[in-house]
Amino acid sequence: MTYCVAVKCETGLVFLSDSRTNAGVDQVGTFRKMHVFEVPGERVMVLLTAGNLGISQSIASGLRAHMAKPGERSLASAPNMFSAAKAVGDAVRRTYQRDAESLKTFDIEFNVSFIFGGQVKGEEPRLFHVYAAGNFVEATAETPYFQLGESKYGKPILDRVIAGGLSLDEVAKCCLISMDSTMKSNLSVGLPLDLLCYERDSLRVTRHKLIDGKDAYFASIRERWAQQLRKVFNELPAPGYWS
Repeated sequence: MTYCVAVKCETGLVFLSDSRTNAGVDQVGTFRKMHVFEVPGERVMVLLTAGNLGISQSIASGLRAHMAKPGERSLASAPNMFSAAKAVGDAVRRTYQRDAESLKTFDIEFNVSFIFGGQVKGEEPRLFHVYAAGNFVEATAETPYFQLGESKYGKPILDRVIAGGLSLDEVAKCCLISMDSTMKSNLSVGLPLDLLCYERDSLRVTRHKLIDGKDAYFASIRERWAQQLRKVFNELPAPGYWS
């Protein structure tokens, strides 16, 4: 299982993903699900992946290989983020056409989805959710975030906190608490985490952090969040229905 979340805010974009690929009794697997495509000063794009690991990694690797081919339509040459999202969708469809039938032979479902966002010079930062059919939707002011994978545990904090006017650091903090809530309730989501905060109009990656079990800040906010939740709970009045 996995959990990925990305948020569009006035000051940029925040991306967060876990790295757990399986969590059995005697085996825990990890694989990074964040892929960064950057042409410093010209464009920054980030892809978060969920679903079948082999399929998602094949698509991400194909997108990276196409970037290295001058003249070929790719993430490096797309004139805007909408065209880049179409390129991701096209890559999904090509992979489906190539692999879907053979996967079906082994009863493997073509299960994959992506969050894709970034900025191309000359336009606003944009954020998309790309589905297994290659179609996609774009984040709006009313729907500024997307989630992949085990989303239900981390959604309440996003719905309560994410709003206009938040800084990148505030959005990142909210995403980390959302991740902590998910990890607390589902062992199939786990460390290390990939956190990337993209500053609007910077057109380069300057804030990308791998968070492992030794990270002091993440450990601190996990403990303080739990303590404050218990404190608020204890301060709430008991039900007065029967008095």
